[in-house]
Amino acid sequence: MSGLTQSQAAAKVMVALDKPDADAALRLASELQGAGCWMKVGMELFYAAGPAVVRELKSRGFRVFLDLKMHDIPNTVRGGARSIARLGVDLFNVHAAGGKAMMSAAMDGVREALEAGDAGQTPIVIAVTQLTSTSETVLRDEIGIPSTVEEAVVRYARLAREAGLQGVVASPLEVGAVKRACGTDFVTVTPGIRPKGAEIGDQTRVTTPADAVAMGTDYLVIGRPITGASSPSQALETILKEMTGA
Repeated sequence: MSGLTQSQAAAKVMVALDKPDADAALRLASELQGAGCWMKVGMELFYAAGPAVVRELKSRGFRVFLDLKMHDIPNTVRGGARSIARLGVDLFNVHAAGGKAMMSAAMDGVREALEAGDAGQTPIVIAVTQLTSTSETVLRDEIGIPSTVEEAVVRYARLAREAGLQGVVASPLEVGAVKRACGTDFVTVTPGIRPKGAEIGDQTRVTTPADAVAMGTDYLVIGRPITGASSPSQALETILKEMTGA
């Protein structure tokens, strides 16, 4: 048993709205209205529908994770973060590989929006460490980082904390190491979640929802097992039961 109630479990779930247009995304959101979960808007949807879809989700009462993984020179990221903060999202991310100055610039952009009165709330800002599709072979032979995935993730997590960010994106397998290195209040957002019996797809570092909860993660990003189901609401319900041990 995890000790989570169903509402507590739902508040940990971020549903990846990886849809090609706003209509499809909002239909799915409507099916999950009132469930208590987050909506994650990634590149596919944002590039197709723009900021309007984020505003619509917020107007419907959803908490929104804007997953654009900004990675650019510090000045560009500062401006991007300022614009994102104005949108009123609850959480967004940058790539830790951009370095400490770039991540600090994202925080500067948020502060500028707040000081100008353009942002109604302070979003959580986190850094992507290593994608859950990255294996150790890819890390060494293609990306050129001669370490284990866990070592690379923890190094980026420490750098993100030093830059003033509140957490990271990592796989559930690295949550324990990140929490030990950066503190239990350092937020972990974990993709690579696959319920029992689900296909892994293009992920390599994966766990079940129940295992991710047991590993201590704060938020679980779940896409295809919910969004590709014939009944997304029933799929979410099944996942919540797994998370709570019901």
